[in-house]
Amino acid sequence: MGKIENNNGDGEGDVKGSISKFPLNFWEVTVASTVVLGFLFGLLGVYLTMPASDYSFLKLPRTLQDLQILRDHLEDYTSDYTAQVLLGYCIVYIFMQTFMIPGTVFMSLLAGSLFGVFRGVALVVFNATAGASSCYFLSKVIGRPLATSLWPDKLLFFQNQVAKRRARLLNYMLFLRLTPT
Repeated sequence: MGKIENNNGDGEGDVKGSISKFPLNFWEVTVASTVVLGFLFGLLGVYLTMPASDYSFLKLPRTLQDLQILRDHLEDYTSDYTAQVLLGYCIVYIFMQTFMIPGTVFMSLLAGSLFGVFRGVALVVFNATAGASSCYFLSKVIGRPLATSLWPDKLLFFQNQVAKRRARLLNYMLFLRLTPT
């Protein structure tokens, strides 16, 4: 929340009132919109370049059975349309990693079954790194202003907890990562 300060020249400002303000500036909204639109246009481009077919099998795998069905269908396309399947796989994986959508474990298994073990591992490492970097970038650009404006008290509490545990920060971060919320 933005505050209007009345500075009467003596160096002391008093709070006159408060104005609710959108926490993101123009450039932050532009960057976030560009990332989202880039993913959407990328997925649309891959979808439009694939041959006409029944795409009812295309869904994010949530079980090993879903993964097997998807792999069986995509094997045919992979041999004929390798570039489109590869590009589509990369875009979906990076999108899921960027926006923390569950299911990248199954996508990793799919890479091994579609492209072979060595190329699958290389793809997974590349996509996981790109997705994590993209997630960090978006979090830094729009996450900080949003968190600061929406939850200032919780953010201050968390910063104090991190400061108290500075000596054993790795243990604290591992504990936070491994325990459910």
